[in-house]
Amino acid sequence: MEAEVIKAELVLPTHMSFKRTQMYEKYPKGQSKVRWKQLKQIIQAENYQNYDPDEPNYVNIESPPSMQPCKRICDITGFEAPYHDPRTNLRYANADVFKLVRSLPNEYVQRYLALRKAAVVLR
Repeated sequence: MEAEVIKAELVLPTHMSFKRTQMYEKYPKGQSKVRWKQLKQIIQAENYQNYDPDEPNYVNIESPPSMQPCKRICDITGFEAPYHDPRTNLRYANADVFKLVRSLPNEYVQRYLALRKAAVVLR
């Protein structure tokens, strides 16, 4: 059997919607790009004298400590760590990382704990 050849005319639209628009199409001549406001302009635009002084905002950066407990992060990978090794006190995410934690020398374990500010100096 011979394959049938069908001739079709391919019609493409003039503008593909998935393509990036060019800068001259997005910003016609004479129109400026969007300008960012500086912090001083934001402070002047907002009327911060009417806000409660304990409420955190641009002027008052200090805020009360969070009431939620901090997330436990794996010391090796940076993923969320549901486990911790009682021997080295390092947090780990899965069994592969646990094998690595157990194989680390004590010097490296102390460095990882120092990064987390949980180091115990063993002498």
